[in-house]
Amino acid sequence: MKLEFQDYYAVLGVPRDAAPEAIRSAYRKLARKHHPDVDKTAGATERFQRINEAHEVLKDPKKRERYDRLGSRWKEGEEFAPPPDFDPAEFQSRGNGYGDFDGFSSFFETFFGEHGAPRPRGRRGRRARNVQLEVEISLEEVLTGATRTIERRVGTTKTSKRVQIPPGIVDGQPLQVSDGENGESLLLFVRVAPHPRFRVQDFDLVAELAVTPWEAALGARVPLRALDGSELQVTIQPGVPSGRVLRLRGQGLPRGDGFRGDLHARVQIVVPSTLSAEERRLFEELGRVSRFDPRR
Repeated sequence: MKLEFQDYYAVLGVPRDAAPEAIRSAYRKLARKHHPDVDKTAGATERFQRINEAHEVLKDPKKRERYDRLGSRWKEGEEFAPPPDFDPAEFQSRGNGYGDFDGFSSFFETFFGEHGAPRPRGRRGRRARNVQLEVEISLEEVLTGATRTIERRVGTTKTSKRVQIPPGIVDGQPLQVSDGENGESLLLFVRVAPHPRFRVQDFDLVAELAVTPWEAALGARVPLRALDGSELQVTIQPGVPSGRVLRLRGQGLPRGDGFRGDLHARVQIVVPSTLSAEERRLFEELGRVSRFDPRR
């Protein structure tokens, strides 16, 4: 059995001993950069499919362990023959949903595809056509998971299917649902809608934390609404400068290992746009007695 060896570590640009977090981070960056809707250069679709294939193997501890056992003496693109003691049945993994996906290489299908699984009647001798659709979810649904009903027309028949989107999905990540009608393989690309209060950095969230001048000067406990809707209490130390970033551990997005990223709250000192007579008097009094000069 001769195949073209795929170096999945090289595809993602990570070392062979990369931690799962590093693999996920590399995948997210590459998937966003090379998504066909973003990357209009030649070969973008093929690059995107190889990135997804590499992530599909390296994100799964069992698949990664099997892959690592194949050895590291082959280079990407070289003809590959398995070791003499290789047992194909040991490497084949049924039920992952990728056995008929044209975008994945024969190397992937041989070692990790649905080999040996019966094909539906009428599909023998031809490969499934890949139907790509896009679905949008909110940032809150990245945290909780989501359900969508996908409607489309196949010939003269209108079909609908309820799709479960798991928590922790990555923006632009493909989600293969199931084999569709007429030998079609349904592949969803999940888009995460922009959020009015949070920015996403890998598995972390960034939010602005508005504080008053007196809260910044004296210190305070300031409320901040988290992505799940709960109200967090953030401790502001006396004298905190504008722009200081405070980290709230475990309040970010699911990382896939049972833990969540962090929430980074950026302090923004906000002054009143209008003052009452008493507020003006107090600010003027502060200006007279204070020796603080921020420009020195």
